[in-house]
Amino acid sequence: MSFITGSDSVTQIIGLVFYGFFIVFIFYGQRIQMYILVREVENSLHKLRHIKDEGRKRAIDVLNEIGKPTSDPTARVDRYLDHFTISPQSMDPAGIVNKLDHILDIRDERLKEEVKFMAPAVADNEVQINNLENTLEAAMALNYIYKVVRHFYIQGKKTLSLYVIMQLQMILPMVMKEAEAYGSALKAFAYGQPIGDSVGPLVVSRLMHGFEVRKVPKDCVVSSVPFEGRTALLLKAEGPGGNVGKPGQAIETVIEEQQGKLAMVIMIDAGLKLEGEKVGEVAEGIGAAIGGPGVDAFKIEEKVTKYKLPLYAVIVKEDIGDAVSPMRKEIHDAADKVIERVRDVVKERTKEGDTVLIVGVGNSIGVGQ
Repeated sequence: MSFITGSDSVTQIIGLVFYGFFIVFIFYGQRIQMYILVREVENSLHKLRHIKDEGRKRAIDVLNEIGKPTSDPTARVDRYLDHFTISPQSMDPAGIVNKLDHILDIRDERLKEEVKFMAPAVADNEVQINNLENTLEAAMALNYIYKVVRHFYIQGKKTLSLYVIMQLQMILPMVMKEAEAYGSALKAFAYGQPIGDSVGPLVVSRLMHGFEVRKVPKDCVVSSVPFEGRTALLLKAEGPGGNVGKPGQAIETVIEEQQGKLAMVIMIDAGLKLEGEKVGEVAEGIGAAIGGPGVDAFKIEEKVTKYKLPLYAVIVKEDIGDAVSPMRKEIHDAADKVIERVRDVVKERTKEGDTVLIVGVGNSIGVGQ
């Protein structure tokens, strides 16, 4: 009898504990969930701050090593990392592309001047200046990502808003992946190693290798090469410094030089892959294969529309981490596949004697002519 009584007591205690937890979760469940999510976000924020600080330190070390500044560049670097650009007013969209183009030109010149002040030893070396600018821009991106995540974390914690913290916690894995990619990109930019985004210039560089090249505005080079019984005008950003050039302006220039007498324009670029797709897959499509704020894409589309030129695109699939990290073997090997795909497009859709324009879009860091 005593055994049964003891058993009943234990059952009653377990039941009371269960009901106690149930009541606590009814009234405080959301707050408990909030504290758990805040803790997870805090851990990610600490990692993000470490990546950001490492990026800043690496940028300063590279400036001291390569640029030989006469004074400590830390204060200038910190000022550089907080640099911002205000987009032009879009309430009346007429002419906004030219306004944005002008703002971006000013930004590029301003940042290059800052780098030259911080790195006087290489102020006349355009390749090194471009590489250092790319290094600092990667550190700038890390600084911005950290500050935005920190902003929403503090805001959510102050207001005890579960939904702000929950949304932040949901996107943090993707944010951390991007931050880690920029962190690994710093070394590539500092020492001029090709990155995933360099695959377009790499393809064109292989095709133009050994042929005469000339400069076209802005910061691009073009070469005329025999190609499958046709003439291929090959265009890319000038390398091997970290440089994307202004392909929109360069393509405009080349098309006008040819008076629009081209059989087609083919653009080669890195393209964002979907999960489940393999890095280095090659795909073919239609349109202007170029990222960025849209200025270059607008100029290209305007010019090919004026002359009714077919605009084809060939992309190499990779994710955001691959695009800014040192070039993976799969992406490097994909260059040969792209060349074969371009050969097929040219042979199938043009005739012998035609002239085609082939553009390698992307950062030419580590990729010469």
